[in-house]
Amino acid sequence: MQTDSVKSHSNLIITPFRKKLNSALKKRQITVLQINLGKRCNLACNHCHVEASPKRTEELSPEICHQLIDLIYKFPQLKIVDLTGGAPEMLYGFKPLAEAASNTGKQVIVRSNLTIYFEPGFEDIPAYCANNQLRIVASLPCYLEDNVDKMRGNGVYNNSIRALQLLNQLGYGQNPELILDLVYNPQVPTGEKFSLTPNQAKLEQDYKAYLKEHFGIAFNNLFTITNLPVGRTKFHLEHRKLSQPYLHFLESNFNRDTVENLMCRDELSIDYLGNIYDCDFNQMENLPAKLKNGETLTVAKLLEAGTIDLIDEIQTAPYCYGCTAGCGSSCGGALI
Repeated sequence: MQTDSVKSHSNLIITPFRKKLNSALKKRQITVLQINLGKRCNLACNHCHVEASPKRTEELSPEICHQLIDLIYKFPQLKIVDLTGGAPEMLYGFKPLAEAASNTGKQVIVRSNLTIYFEPGFEDIPAYCANNQLRIVASLPCYLEDNVDKMRGNGVYNNSIRALQLLNQLGYGQNPELILDLVYNPQVPTGEKFSLTPNQAKLEQDYKAYLKEHFGIAFNNLFTITNLPVGRTKFHLEHRKLSQPYLHFLESNFNRDTVENLMCRDELSIDYLGNIYDCDFNQMENLPAKLKNGETLTVAKLLEAGTIDLIDEIQTAPYCYGCTAGCGSSCGGALI
């Protein structure tokens, strides 16, 4: 392990990410809009970087929702609208934004915790997603019950299995128009025996074999996502005095080949207040996207400017090593 020889955590020095690159990280043309609709969720998972829970009340306002719909209609260069939360299905603006994106020929991604389908008032969501051909990216951090419930709460695994079976009945994972992807997250480290995410292709085979054999479940792709030291993961690491050693581990596994495919390069991350960030992690760490003059951006400013390609340099932080360690990590899984 890379941190074994380090005697004092206080002496660990993390190289600034920009210095590691020897240059600024540059934005490309924006093709992806990832919208965080808020922090309200029916779960409170212990690895959640958003720190979402049933007690949170933050969510999109009608005013910002209208601005986002204008943005979706105004810029045909956008290919993907990625809806997240919290549980996006239970937050204001979910259906209007999904329909605006669908109406303009964009792919709509819904990042679902699956269990929302069994909450009162949301039973229609699976059929709604199928009828509108929304791509579902669902959290299932392991294919084994014990590991899932440890991370996400008792009973979550069984409800997730029920939800996946329901989606299969609607054609998800089988009809080529109804894409169902699963997301693997490793357990949050409790000691200094850190590890990178497993090989994505091999783990996908294991998931598919196990879920098919035991539950008759089919899905399309598995995405492996590294736990970044943000939100609840950051809290757990700091509580155990593992934050610096973990960052050091991630830096020591930096892979320059991942940089070309980083998700922040062609996406805008937008919060429920309409503020603009380079990625969802920067959003949660309150590190806004900036213009060359240091000005921050909002959806309203983008509409006024008549372009979504205003950002030249991406704001970086030490946790960027989480996206560039090993095979890399993104909202779409491994990068190489």
